[in-house]
Amino acid sequence: MNTATFRFYEELNDFLPAGKRKIRFPVSFENRPAIKDAIESLGVPHTEIEVILVNQVSVDFSYRLNDNDDVAVYPVFESFDITPLLRLRTRPLRTTAFICDVHLGRLCRMLRILGFDTLYRNDYEDNEIVSIAQQEGRIVLTRDRGILKHKAVSHGYCVRSSDWRRQAREVIRRFDLSHSLHPFSICVSCNGRVAKVSKSAVIGCLQEKTKRYYDNFSRCQACGKIFWEGSHYAKLQEFVKELADRA
Repeated sequence: MNTATFRFYEELNDFLPAGKRKIRFPVSFENRPAIKDAIESLGVPHTEIEVILVNQVSVDFSYRLNDNDDVAVYPVFESFDITPLLRLRTRPLRTTAFICDVHLGRLCRMLRILGFDTLYRNDYEDNEIVSIAQQEGRIVLTRDRGILKHKAVSHGYCVRSSDWRRQAREVIRRFDLSHSLHPFSICVSCNGRVAKVSKSAVIGCLQEKTKRYYDNFSRCQACGKIFWEGSHYAKLQEFVKELADRA
């Protein structure tokens, strides 16, 4: 039986039991497992990791553990250029297209309001999510870390909070998106693009009170749904501003 010492940094500690957080701890193993397998056996999905240092040398996921190795594992640094150390991906992901698992319907809606291309269905199977993410270059957002351990998932994030407001803050902060917000440009219903339209172009589809009290309208170019600045609009604007400011 061999032993290596591991230390996980920052938010990676969220996946560890309390007794192993923010400290160096020993891990016993047989033969020479790939370091990716050793890390995920401890509960940390590979999609959360950007840099692994073994004995102070950067390695990739295929590295095979040796007895007495000293391993330091760091999370994704979206806001920093760490190219000299980057070994796990060719580059940090900058394509802000997401796919959410079945537990994140409200987060999906909020991301669309913020202007991000986000797929969601309440009947997605895990293998569908993985396949779509791989084919379309999407970031997997999930509450199930098991999805993120799938080898085919290159970029993803395990959402910690169960509250959709906090979830939105997490995602904006995690992927450094505070300067990429384009509010109200994506349809919350179908993920299509929304464009401004004149009142005269949609007046035949409006109810009497909407005709009377509102003048600014948009329409989804995919499903045709019409949007206007109703009573909820000011609250959404306030939340968008808060996200940008806090991020």
